Amino acid sequence: MGTAVGGERSVPRYVQIAEEIVQQIRAGVLKPGEMVPSESELVERYGVSGGTIRKAMVEVRASGLVETRHGKGSIVKDRPPVRHRSSDRFRRSHRKGGKAAYLAESAQSGATAKVSVLYIGPMEAPEDAARRLGVPAGTQVLARRRLYFRNGIPVETATSYLPWDVVKDIPELFAENPGGGGIYARLEDHGHEFAEFVESLQARPASKAEASELALSAGAPVVHLIREAHTTAGHVVEVCDTLMAADQFVFEYRIPAAD
Repeated sequence: MGTAVGGERSVPRYVQIAEEIVQQIRAGVLKPGEMVPSESELVERYGVSGGTIRKAMVEVRASGLVETRHGKGSIVKDRPPVRHRSSDRFRRSHRKGGKAAYLAESAQSGATAKVSVLYIGPMEAPEDAARRLGVPAGTQVLARRRLYFRNGIPVETATSYLPWDVVKDIPELFAENPGGGGIYARLEDHGHEFAEFVESLQARPASKAEASELALSAGAPVVHLIREAHTTAGHVVEVCDTLMAADQFVFEYRIPAAD
């Protein structure tokens, strides 16, 4: 790795090449379904070694924008446009309008949304979810695991953990379709009024299983988001563990400047 003027590190050539290829994909120069130029073509174009191109393609694949097909090379994925995930997605007006957050947000962006329910039932609370819910690890909770699609492409998985003593008398929460407005509407129908939602996010590479579930390249970036739903009574009545394909989301938040 070289050193630029002033002591700053220069960007490795393979990183520069990878960034250029990624920009070509994002700009539509390389279109969905098209093959990325072969290693020999890239060697000739950039005047570098095959090893440099192979390192560049590792970076390109990590972007999640291409998939590698054995014996054929890398092809640009047919991924739908990114959509915004904004801080007003949990507005009560959406729930009163009969739309859960994901469906409301997808409709606003003009996308076709689908939710596939993978599991609903009792589960021992994982340690982190239990801590956030304020119960001992291993306590029985209701788990709801879903896979979300946008225009037919899987973009997000989410597992909600809800305290058993809260949900046991709300039969709709055990159904695949909890009704208009989703589980938050049903919780509020039963007196659990929400005060705020607290989210923490971490970007990281997808595991092999995660990449397979979200139709990503191995090691593609994902965003791991944990959300706590707080009521006006001071209780956390849901912890939602969510994993999102990073190339599908732009996070947009409003942050008050008042004291």
